[in-house]
Amino acid sequence: MNEIIKARTERTKWFLHDRFGMFIHWGLYSIPARGEWVRSVERIPEEEYLPFFDEFDPVDYDPKAWAKTAKEAGMKYAVLTAKHHDGFCLFDSKLTDFKSTNTKCGRDLVREFLDAFRAEGIKVGLYYSLLDWHHPDYPHFSDQNHPMRGNPDYPDEGRDFSRYVEYFHGQVRELLTNYGKLDIMWYDFSYGNMSGEKWEATKLVNMVRELQPWILLDNRLEASGENFGSIVTDDPAVYSGDFASPEQVIPPQGLTDIHGNSIPWESCITLNDNWGYCAGDHCYKSSRMVIRNLVECVSKNGNLLLNVGPNAKGEIPEESLTILKDIGAWMKENSASIYGCGISELPKPEWGRYTQNGNKLYAHVFEECVNAICVDLPPERVASIRLLKDGSQILPFTYWTVKAYPNRTFFAFGKNKKPFPLPDETDTVVELTLK
Repeated sequence: MNEIIKARTERTKWFLHDRFGMFIHWGLYSIPARGEWVRSVERIPEEEYLPFFDEFDPVDYDPKAWAKTAKEAGMKYAVLTAKHHDGFCLFDSKLTDFKSTNTKCGRDLVREFLDAFRAEGIKVGLYYSLLDWHHPDYPHFSDQNHPMRGNPDYPDEGRDFSRYVEYFHGQVRELLTNYGKLDIMWYDFSYGNMSGEKWEATKLVNMVRELQPWILLDNRLEASGENFGSIVTDDPAVYSGDFASPEQVIPPQGLTDIHGNSIPWESCITLNDNWGYCAGDHCYKSSRMVIRNLVECVSKNGNLLLNVGPNAKGEIPEESLTILKDIGAWMKENSASIYGCGISELPKPEWGRYTQNGNKLYAHVFEECVNAICVDLPPERVASIRLLKDGSQILPFTYWTVKAYPNRTFFAFGKNKKPFPLPDETDTVVELTLK
């Protein structure tokens, strides 16, 4: 086995067990409250954006409350935006003045986040944007994403990109040196010719591995959410990452290498339509949809990183909290079908999904059936059938109508042995112990 793949396999064991994490996009953009890309989308000049720096004062920021919310939702890891595309840092970097410790709040928000989530037993990660619209040496005129792209008043002449690379490498070193053990470093993102060695990616990763050998890296030093890079090949680059990061989509068949073998992947998905706080965006996914998306990811050997966007005061929106509470209630009863689980030996059924952990097959029943629910296994392979939420026995359905299918197992619910109504309309999870 390729040494990079071998090391990746070992590093990602906990990641593939835990399956469910919280993504947190937060920064100055929470003040205009029109999403994290507001500066680029609206072409806001630096001088019009800087007043938000002077105003930033999240008086209600309580990372302990965030951590409790994540834990109660069943999330096992969390990733915070240490620096987003606008260049504003939520940590006390010695390399810039554009940081939270220089605002009215005067707080190292990253350190507080890490302390709070670690205290709850949640693994911690930091997001770091490769882009930087604040740094003077980052391309302005020629860059396809910079707020001042195509503006002749902001030429690229006199800007030294190598100085910017040195700067961001230095900030990564600070994060990996000054904040204890990190579990994930989540880079965002490559595009066009801004990828791979443009970021001096090999040098960067070698530094990261020297400082924290077991930290997980996503694949966006090389790729973006639109493609996956060499992580799917037999000869991945040093900077190919430990997991792929499809964005706002669940891959139809999961993600595999060129031979069809599963690779680690994580779908990052927003709760509404924005990553950062957007006051006018109330298009929230239902808890039912999120739970089923989580199951969908796990059924394809993937993870779900679910995003929240706190407001300018540091509060997670109430709509998000309600959804997370509902998810937590379902996870409390059904998490055994998520943690440590992955793709099943059986194909996707018509009525829902399967996840599996060893000899435990979990049938996630999404839809009512006209007759008993069919599992494509012979009855002699099934030792027991239980409703996962309470462990209650479910007897095999043996009525004469199914005797024409002796190589399949059938079950239903209730004393009348009907497949309806479902005990849980969101996702009724049935645990089948296999022989």
